[in-house]
Amino acid sequence: MAATDTASFARQERAAVDALIADEVSALLARGDRVEAGERFAEMVERHQRRATRIAYYYLRDPAEVDEAVQDAFLKAFVNIRSFRERLHFELWFTRILVNGCLDRVKARARRNRWIVPAGDGDGHCEPREELERRPALDPSPEATLLRAERRADLLAAVDRLPERQRAVVVLSQFEGHATRDVAAMLDLTEATVRVHLFRAIRSLRRLLGAEHWFTGKSEPRTDGATHA
Repeated sequence: MAATDTASFARQERAAVDALIADEVSALLARGDRVEAGERFAEMVERHQRRATRIAYYYLRDPAEVDEAVQDAFLKAFVNIRSFRERLHFELWFTRILVNGCLDRVKARARRNRWIVPAGDGDGHCEPREELERRPALDPSPEATLLRAERRADLLAAVDRLPERQRAVVVLSQFEGHATRDVAAMLDLTEATVRVHLFRAIRSLRRLLGAEHWFTGKSEPRTDGATHA
């Protein structure tokens, strides 16, 4: 219980600092001081960049595209910072921007792939998926608690086959450890809808992965618990 209380306090403290920085950046922009606002917002980037990179990597798997997606998300957050409201913690608000941007990139990639035959060594692939999956993650993540390292590629491949909202719910709740209410805020869904997406996603993953039980015991789908405030 003490550990849970400590983690909750830490989240609340981070949220308070984020809100303070966001208010200062918004005020600077309102005064027309974009240079100082940008310098102040750089602290927000430093606070959230590692986590943002990890989330984007779940969707895109290409380090260059991950960097672009994260930069775009921070730019959109900076430009729209005055629309941020403290009732939705900056972490949740920014994650919504990031996830939507990643989903747009995934859709755009799918459209390109329908029309473009990639150049390669004759097998129809620019880069073998197995080579992509062997790349080290850009940052250690909580997914290590869900599966043994050598099976990571299998799970990620199965997650890729989920509908986009189910995939987003799995990434945010199972990989990133957010509670249902936070995932609902990030994706602009109701908590009930998040639970339905998660239930269907886990059922699909178990079917895709065969007899292996990937989400059991400590890895059972999170639908409740402490929120990331």
